[in-house]
Amino acid sequence: MRIAQLANFVGPASGGMKTAVRALAAGYVAAGAERLLVMPGPRDEREVTPYGEVVRLRAPRVGGGYRLILEPWRVIDVLERFGPTSIEMSDKSTLLPVTGWARRNRVGSLLFSHERLDAMIALRTGWETGVQAPVAVLNRVLVRRFDAVVVTSGFAESEFAPLAVPARTPLHRVPLGVDLETFHPGRGTPSPRGPLRLVHAGRLSREKSPHLAVATAVALHRRGVPVRMDVLGAGPHRDELEEIARGAPVRFHGHVADRAELAGHLARAHVALSVCPGETFGLAVLEALASGTPVVTADVGGASELVDRSCGRRGRPDPEALADAVLEVAARPVAARRRAARTRAENFPWSATVDHMLDLHRRVSNTQHGRAVIDLTAVTGQ
Repeated sequence: MRIAQLANFVGPASGGMKTAVRALAAGYVAAGAERLLVMPGPRDEREVTPYGEVVRLRAPRVGGGYRLILEPWRVIDVLERFGPTSIEMSDKSTLLPVTGWARRNRVGSLLFSHERLDAMIALRTGWETGVQAPVAVLNRVLVRRFDAVVVTSGFAESEFAPLAVPARTPLHRVPLGVDLETFHPGRGTPSPRGPLRLVHAGRLSREKSPHLAVATAVALHRRGVPVRMDVLGAGPHRDELEEIARGAPVRFHGHVADRAELAGHLARAHVALSVCPGETFGLAVLEALASGTPVVTADVGGASELVDRSCGRRGRPDPEALADAVLEVAARPVAARRRAARTRAENFPWSATVDHMLDLHRRVSNTQHGRAVIDLTAVTGQ
């Protein structure tokens, strides 16, 4: 099921998945591991970076700027030259033959599942039925092909839990982290005067539910609430979102590449909207919280597990319910809600994620101190 992977890698407008890969890479190298990244690209090329070697394999476009590796044996050639002790895969489709190679060569394998396929397919297509059965078949295959499966939330874990136990495959929940230095309340403060400032940061594609976030701002505007919304991100559905926002004070900034600039936008908002009901974790939620901005999110999905009553509010995934949640959060004392948001984010340092992942790599490796840790990802945008 490549679509879910396509949602995770979005090229120059990349979001949570690429952030996670970079953060893990830095932690792996700092711990003394050799690290290789294999990914698709427009041509074959190698690059040496401070976080290990990056190998791009020529791969075709499959729509929307995405590329997909269709020749897993070329990936195996790269791995045989590198000689890993463990591999970390987020691909659930075309690279599965790599797991057979890993098992034959006594190389440990981890599936890092960054998405719930059933939720992503439903959000992209609108199909409410007929999705569960084929996804369950694929997941049953996956839990038997890997030495361990890693998920990021209880919402993500529930997809694999009924299948991992009979397959005797360990299932580990490893929350992601946030850059607490880049995203900080010191980047800015919301104005005590003027409109209620909302912010939404993320890929403008259907599986991220930006339509719901924009519709929430429109609902508040129609109620007569003085509001302004900043939408940070790029994607294929910007035209649709601009149509939804027509006549409302919603500003589309496009992709914000500079992380400090992004942090400033988040810190200056009164409330952040991160409302995708199919999100398996929600790095955008943590980045807003770390910036001192409370978050309103849907009451289903992994992002809802990050938000409690102290640092935001959960609401039904419809514009009116989320608008009510925004007003409830905005009525709280500013200093208290900013302090609570930052405190919540501080429970999720990247160091904890890295330590947990390194421990899992050691467990699945043949040696206590592995020579290599691999991030192996099959889909990206160029």
